Amino acid sequence: MVEPVGGGSLTSARRRVKRPAATRRAVRGAASSLIAPIKKTRVAEEIAARIRLLILDGTFPPDQPLPAERMLAERFGVSRGSIRDAFRTLETIGLLVTRHGQGTFPRELDLERLVAPLASVLSYRHDLQDELMDVRRMFEPAVARVAAARVTEADLAELDRILDVQRKKLTTGRSAIAEDTAFHEILARATRNRVVIQIMATLNDLLVESRKLTLRQKGRPGRSLLGHEAVVEALRRRDPDAAADAMREHINQIADLLEQTSAASPASAEATAGKPASAEATAGKPGLAEAAAGKHG
Repeated sequence: MVEPVGGGSLTSARRRVKRPAATRRAVRGAASSLIAPIKKTRVAEEIAARIRLLILDGTFPPDQPLPAERMLAERFGVSRGSIRDAFRTLETIGLLVTRHGQGTFPRELDLERLVAPLASVLSYRHDLQDELMDVRRMFEPAVARVAAARVTEADLAELDRILDVQRKKLTTGRSAIAEDTAFHEILARATRNRVVIQIMATLNDLLVESRKLTLRQKGRPGRSLLGHEAVVEALRRRDPDAAADAMREHINQIADLLEQTSAASPASAEATAGKPASAEATAGKPGLAEAAAGKHG
């Protein structure tokens, strides 16, 4: 049970960790400025923001429960309902976890939780897909550039293996979505940067549907393979500029195909014609997607 808070300290009296005097004074000062009555309209959001800062600065460590709702409500000068709303917000983004019978605890911060909120937003905001492609244009050529300077022979061997599987699937007409995803994952690992690896993993999760869409286009699997081969050859030469250029060209081709696919979609047709476009009508015109892909092939 959390003891009443005195002097601005929010750590449990039962499990308090001793700190140097200077550190204690700094923490008390920071906590005092953050735990004060809130005057803003969006009360729960402000509470969540302050608790987040207290988690980040170590005032609320992961192995100790937060003070009780009643205590926090008194210190913030708000209702317990506002505290619960703030807790729910922080649980949604992965900063808090409630353990039945024990209380609400801060969670250990890791790279997955760093990018998980971004993945959640982009999964449901299809209007942000163009922005996602912009992110790829900015991010992936930079990844390829760094990878060219750090790639190992083992990395190249793994990339060559992926390309071999892509070639075999291309000749038999099978989907190579798994290999397409794995290629970008291995490239990120070649940077030896854990944040890059996690961000790429999130991008790969977000790109599953668009890859399914574009890889159905006539000529797209072959062009994907050629793009990957160009990147690997630049990596083999340890040429950062060439690797970045090859990746940029690869992504631009994908963007062109997605634009054509979007233009040929039922939603686009409905907007253009000013009347509903049924899925059956679209399905009855198989040449539409092929014609779009052929413009860039």
